[in-house]
Amino acid sequence: MAQMGAPAAAVRAHEELFAYWRGLRQNGGLPTRADIHPAAFKRLLPTVSLTEVLDGDYRIRLAGTGLYSVYSGEITGRSLSEIYASSAADYWRRELDTVAGEGRPAVGAHNLAWRGSGHLSLVWLRLPLAGEDGRVRMILGYDAVVGMAQVPSGIRAA
Repeated sequence: MAQMGAPAAAVRAHEELFAYWRGLRQNGGLPTRADIHPAAFKRLLPTVSLTEVLDGDYRIRLAGTGLYSVYSGEITGRSLSEIYASSAADYWRRELDTVAGEGRPAVGAHNLAWRGSGHLSLVWLRLPLAGEDGRVRMILGYDAVVGMAQVPSGIRAA
C-alpha cells in the first residue's frame, strides 16, 4: 500500500495542492478543469483523483496509480456505490455534496476499516472545479494513506 511516512507529509502535500488551486482562482471564482496542469504538482499525481459531479451521484474520472493499492483495483470510471460498501459510499456522498454544494474545499480523514485495514486512514483533500456554467462539475482530490507503522519490537512469542 502506498503509505506516506507521517501525517506531516500529508499535510505538506495538502498545503501544496491547495496553494496551487488557490492560485488559479480569479476574481473569487473557482478554477476549471481546463485550468489544472498536472505538471505543476507532478510528485502528487500518484494519489490525485478527479471526481465528476453528476445529478445525485459522483463518478471517478481519474485515479492516480497510487490509489490502486488503496482500493485493491482500478476505480477510474466507477461510481461511489461501485467502489464502496454502503456506509463508506454514504460518507463520501455527504462530503462531496458539501464540496459541490458550497463550492468550497474540504479536508478530512476516513478510516480504511471498510476494507479490513482499520489501522490505516486516508487523509484527504477535495477541491471544487467549476464548469462553464460556474457550478461545481468536477472535484480535484488528493489522498494520503497514514497509520501506525509496523515497528519490530524485538519481543518474540514463546
